[in-house]
Amino acid sequence: MKKIFTILVLTASLNAIAQKQIFEAPKLSEKIAAQKTVAIIPFEVTINYKKQPKNFSAEANKEQERKMSQSIQASMYTFLLRKRDKYSVSFQDVDKTNILLKRAGLLDKLDETTKDELAAILGVDAIVGGNYEIEQTKSEAGAIATAVLFGGFGGKTGTGTLTLTINDGKDGELLWRFFKTLDDSIATSTDDVVERMMRKVSRNFPYDKEN
Repeated sequence: MKKIFTILVLTASLNAIAQKQIFEAPKLSEKIAAQKTVAIIPFEVTINYKKQPKNFSAEANKEQERKMSQSIQASMYTFLLRKRDKYSVSFQDVDKTNILLKRAGLLDKLDETTKDELAAILGVDAIVGGNYEIEQTKSEAGAIATAVLFGGFGGKTGTGTLTLTINDGKDGELLWRFFKTLDDSIATSTDDVVERMMRKVSRNFPYDKEN
């Protein structure tokens, strides 16, 4: 009985480690203390299907990824702005961020640009970004299309992983990384995804004055 209990505890611990991981650079506190303005860039979003739906359109899927990318960015900004008194830095308005990125021809080429280059273009001290990967389990392509159109994910449609990162603006160094696995009770909107993630990360978020 004790052996079974030990195995269950170890399994639960390993699952917890797999579901949530945090990385902090050695000079995190020092660099964070020198930062004043931070930009949140669009998240990299990948939508996959466990079973590709009928009439699947790669072009439409790409458009859904693009819309969700900026939707998560906007939700993140709204969340941080709502609690701005808690943080040691100010966050650049995402509309301004996206205009500057579009003006520089980089809005759709973020993966081809270093974080320090982005920071210089945006005039900020650090970059908050990340990626969201989701595997849809529903066979109906319309479920996610409708969800994205109305700012949601269509309920329990799949599983996903979300990564949040902070890179220093001067040298592009990765200062902090948070990784979270989302189960099949996936959130109904990008606001919910960000809310759930930030609830998990709040005790470790570097810009929180209480940390």
